[in-house]
This record gives sequence, C-alpha cells and structure tokens, in this order.
Amino acid sequence: MNQVQKPQTVPQLLRHIVEHIHPDTHPFLTDKVNKQWVNISYREAIEKIDAITAWLLHVGVCKGDRIGLVIENGPDYIYYDQALQQLGAINTSIYPTLTEAETEYIINDSGLKTLLVGNPFLLRKVLKVANNCASLERIIPAFEDYEKHTGNIVLNAGVISLQDVVNEGLTLVEQYRGTINSCREAILPSDLSCLIYTSGTTGTPKGVMLMHSNFVQTVWAGLEQISNVNKDDCFLSFLPLSHVFERAATYYICMGAGARIAFAESLDLLARNMAEVKPTIMNCVPRLLERIHDKAMKNGADAGGMKTKIFNWAFAIGQKHREVRESGKKPGIILRNQHKLAEKLVFRKIKEKTGGRLKFLISGGGALPKNVGEFFGNIGLPVLEGYGLTETTGPVCVTEFQRQVYGTAGRILPGSEVGIQDIETKKIHTVQTHNSCDANFTSPEGEIIIRGVAVMKGYWNKAEETSLAIDKDGWFHSGDIGRFYKGYLQITDRLKNMLVNAYGKNIYPTPVENAYLKSLKIEQIFLVGDRREYVTAIIIPPKELLQETFNLSEDWFKNPEIFVDNKEIIDWLKQDIRKLSNGLAKFERIKNFKVKRNPFSMEDGEITVTMKAKRKVIEKKYAEAIEEMYAQEIDAD
Repeated sequence: MNQVQKPQTVPQLLRHIVEHIHPDTHPFLTDKVNKQWVNISYREAIEKIDAITAWLLHVGVCKGDRIGLVIENGPDYIYYDQALQQLGAINTSIYPTLTEAETEYIINDSGLKTLLVGNPFLLRKVLKVANNCASLERIIPAFEDYEKHTGNIVLNAGVISLQDVVNEGLTLVEQYRGTINSCREAILPSDLSCLIYTSGTTGTPKGVMLMHSNFVQTVWAGLEQISNVNKDDCFLSFLPLSHVFERAATYYICMGAGARIAFAESLDLLARNMAEVKPTIMNCVPRLLERIHDKAMKNGADAGGMKTKIFNWAFAIGQKHREVRESGKKPGIILRNQHKLAEKLVFRKIKEKTGGRLKFLISGGGALPKNVGEFFGNIGLPVLEGYGLTETTGPVCVTEFQRQVYGTAGRILPGSEVGIQDIETKKIHTVQTHNSCDANFTSPEGEIIIRGVAVMKGYWNKAEETSLAIDKDGWFHSGDIGRFYKGYLQITDRLKNMLVNAYGKNIYPTPVENAYLKSLKIEQIFLVGDRREYVTAIIIPPKELLQETFNLSEDWFKNPEIFVDNKEIIDWLKQDIRKLSNGLAKFERIKNFKVKRNPFSMEDGEITVTMKAKRKVIEKKYAEAIEEMYAQEIDAD
C-alpha cells in the first residue's frame, strides 16, 4: 500500500481493493447456496451494490436518510450496506432478536424510511408494528413469495422484494452512474456511516452515531497492530453484522486487507461450517471458546485409560512449551520433540475441528476466562482478546499476536488514548497510548475512559446523554472498571454491575462468575447479592452433560417449571461450588443457588447479542426465586 493514499470513507475501502489489491474477478464473499459453497467475486458484488444504489436514488433516498436492515448475516447485508455507504445514507441495523416493541422504538426513534427484512419470521414481526411507524415508506423482504405473509394486511408502507429492487436497479444503473460516482466522492470522513442502537442492558437503547472516519481509522489501527492479517485470509462470519464488533473487526477489516468473508449458516451449524470453509481467522465471543474448551476437556477425561493419560501429558507439555516461548526463550530439543508428538497425538485433532487452518482467534464482547485463553495457547492456537464498546466503534485494545498476557484485553490501538479514573475522587491515575505501552507497567484500578479516533460522535437525538457520556475534555466514560497490567488493559467488571453487599463490600460479578465457570458442570451463572448479606446465584448446567449424567430425556427440558428441584443435581453442582469457592474471598462465595432448567436467551430478552446478562431484566423476572434463596441460607463453603 506504499505511495497509495489510504481510503478515508467506507465505500472507498471496497473500491481500493479492486484498484490496488485484487482483480475484480477475485472472490470477495463465500456463501452456502443449495447446500454448496459459492464464491462471489468483487465484480458481481459491485454490480448488485450499484443496482441497489440506483434504485434507492430513483425512489428519492438522499444523503443522511436513515435506512434500516433487520436481516441475518449474508451477502445481501453487504450489498445493501455498501449501497447505503456510497449514497451517504445512514445504515440503521436492528438486531433480529429484538422484540416487536424494541423494533418499533428504533424505527420511530431513528425515523427510518426503508427497511430491509431478512426472512418470513422477521417480516411478520415488522408487519405487526409497521403502521405505528409514520416515517416508514417501504419494506423490502430479502426473499420471494412474501405476499403469503402480507396477506390482506393494509399497510401504509409499500412492499417490494430485494430481487425486484436489484432487477429494477440494473435497468437504472447507467442512468444514475454519474450521480452514484459523485455521491460516493462527496462523502466526508466526518459524515455519519451508521446508527447502532446499544443493547440496552441498563435502560432504553440509544442510537450510537458512528462516522466513516470512526470505522476507517479503526480498520487501519487494527491492521497496524495485527499485521499478519492479509489479502489471502478467510474470515468466517457468524456474529451479527448488526453489532459493531463483527461489522468493524470482520467485515470492514476484511475490506481493508482484501481478505475474503465466508458466512456461517447458523450458530447451530458453526462447527460443520468451520470444517467446510477452513477459515484462517475468526472473531468470536468468549462463550463459544468456553464451549470448545469444555468439550475438549470433557472428551479427554471421558476417553479413559491410556487415552486420558496421553491427553493430560500432551497438555502438560503444551503448557511448558508455551511458557518457555512466552518467556522469550527457545524450547530445548527434548521439549521441542515432545511438543511435536503432543501436536500429532492431541492438538492437531482439536484444531482439525476448526478446519485446521486457523492462525488465531479474536475474542470480544466480554472477558475471556484466563484458563480458557491458556488452553488455546497450550494447543498453539492463540486467542487475541480485545476490548471496546459500540461507542468506540468496537475494539480500542487487542492482544498482540507476538505477546500474550492472559486475562487482559491487550494493547491500545494506534489513535486512541485510554485513561484510568478513580471512581470516587475522579482523579485520572494514568493515561496510556499505543506508543507508551510498557510490559512492566501496572496501574491502580478505576473507570476506563477513552479518547481518540474511535469515539462516537454522540447519541442520536440525545444531547443530554451525550454530554454525560463524553466530558468537556473529550473523554468517553465507558462505565467499565479496569486497570493496566503488564502494559495491557485488564477489565475487572462493569461499574453498573458492581454489587455492594449489606456490609459495604464491593463485589464485581464477572471475576467471581468466571471463577465458578471453571467447572465443566456450569454453562451459565448469574450472581446476586446487591445490598444482601451474602451472595447467591442462578446456575445453568450444560444440557448434554445433564442428559449424560442423570439420563434425562428431551421432555425434561420442556418442563414448564423454570427451576430444578432435584437434590441429586443440586448436590452434584455443590461439589464443584465448594471447591471453587476456596479461591475467593469469603464475602464473594456463593451461599445458595437455584438451578435453572434452560439457558438465559436473547429470545427471552435476558441476554444481549454478545451474551451479556441483562441484570435488571433477570433480577426482575426471577425476583420470587431470588427471594426464596435468601429465605433459608445454604452454606456452600
């Protein structure tokens, strides 16, 4: 890229690829169609992008209009987003898992004119609220036969399929060619690229205004820090593109590097898709990595006899080999040979399940338990942990490939400053940048504040909330608690998640929950204890493990009783809770717990798309069960 001006806006990223990185016949996207993986070239994609742009211009969409998408990941998302980006319209994506009320709120709050809808289920949800949305002019189903779902419904908005949009647009492209080019060239880095509504864990969702410069500068900062992302890579995309993490760290990073994007069919088919696509890089959330870790460890333990001994030996060798390398030393010949054998007998088989080509994984959206990061390090598959928020265009920090500090979120990206501010006195303990990173530096704990190229313009139509979030000196107050440890940012918890017990002790749920998540018997855990004398929890064990251990049928999980009243299961869990409690302070230890039959879910509004618990929702929904836990103490020490 030497001597070539870097793109400064999102649509320039795509044009830059076909001008300087790949011919337009090169694969850009990979999608499964009729049970076959199909490559889509840059030329094919740009033809559809320009067709959609021409149609939007023809129906009067202008720069600055908010245009919505409620659609699962796939090529159609890319085509439509790129059409909006080069027109100067503002992408307003709606999470497919949101309720009807939340969907209606976002349409009205943003003033959406047009909404792309991904499947019949989503269309039915939109149809129920469409006539309550005065600004909504058009609904565009991304599938055929939508008429069977609209039926006799009288709508204020018009309906046209995406295929018809593309077909009509293809006839209009040459007529609007000059306008398309001039629209793209007129976009400024300071123009809004999108509104992304926060997940609402602590209140009403707010529309985060992100500019073209926010995304593009984040792309260049990310590629500078993780320089081994290149034009030959293939990312497998499965996290929602309606979320900033996947949009910035997969979609736009791929356009910056010229890498290919393959779309997983679904979360349920992710394991199969990984084996088929053989990605080289993948962004994921901690829970996915925890599941891979838990399954591998369980399989190793269940193998029995010599196989289990070989498994345990291999991981001991892997840990020793990793620790020697991370200390800056070169493993000796005996350790190298042992490691080669461990790779052949154990590690390669685990990595083959991911397709066998992964260079590394990137984890975001929450803290990755330290033992899970070490597990992947032991098998030679590094996990680069990152940290960021919607308000900071996704990643502000990410682990460097060549340096791991487990339990941290990595080094600050170029272009950003991160400070640690005392929660009570508001004194800023330290301000760190990419260039100030010192492997020997550790800071006090406090609220994480952020300033620089990644910080949002503000909240849509919410000046007061914007001024509360971004102070007069330009610092965005994240609401997260953390410190610098060995030069990397370490996240302790979220300020609003902090529990203060009846004796005034501060309890940060995340590290406590992570301590208990080391148990293979626990898939999800939700800590309770604010203004209480002691800590309790709602615990969900893994379904497969419950079925195997207690010979449970599918009907058992369909039982309408939310919580499990089974002494065997409770005692089985209590064994691990007692053991793991020993590593915690007494006031952090679980004294009583409820066993929930099925996991917290997005569909029930209990967790966000990045698997964060909605604390207020859960506490309100299960208030009666929580009170029962405090009616009679069970000492799990």
